[in-house]
Amino acid sequence: MINAAPMRLSPDHWPPVPTVHEPRLVKISKYLSKHLRHQPERLGLTLAPGGWVPVDALLEAAARNRFPITRAELDAVVAQNDKQRFGFDPTGTLIRAHQGHSAQVDLDLEPAEPPGQLYHGTAEKYVDVILRSGLLKMRRHHVHLSADLATAQRVGARRGPPVVFVVDAATMVHDGYVFFRSENGVWLVDHVPAVYLRRA
Repeated sequence: MINAAPMRLSPDHWPPVPTVHEPRLVKISKYLSKHLRHQPERLGLTLAPGGWVPVDALLEAAARNRFPITRAELDAVVAQNDKQRFGFDPTGTLIRAHQGHSAQVDLDLEPAEPPGQLYHGTAEKYVDVILRSGLLKMRRHHVHLSADLATAQRVGARRGPPVVFVVDAATMVHDGYVFFRSENGVWLVDHVPAVYLRRA
């Protein structure tokens, strides 16, 4: 049974997050990624500026779609997701994916000054294309970059042995490229030409 009552307590006063088994967390996370990043219209949802949707609307839409999610499960996914892909607003009544969208939405991001170097993890099969064309955002809004080597290695390892590129972010900023930082610490940029890349 879905608890659709809105939460209006501050995050510091929310009840403890319940334990949800890992397979269920993964399944819900993939479902949320699909509908909060790529196909909100499939559930009859519209992403507001910043990518926000009302929690109540999401839970009700998921139930109609025969994929019921409880509020407790939603809290667990937000709190326990390894990459912190999702987040609530301070009232707990809105939820969003922090980045990775292909759906048309104004993510309401402010430019940010990146560290001098950033990292991008990928698979060996993409190396030649990247060295020719640089890092392209493809269907997403931005290219995703990591602030540390270890995170980039984990991202690259999803498709086999990882290859990590070092991004000369300092020179890119000097040359006029604009960077953004999502709430969960992922660095975003429109494109990284190959001239700013080297293999780690």
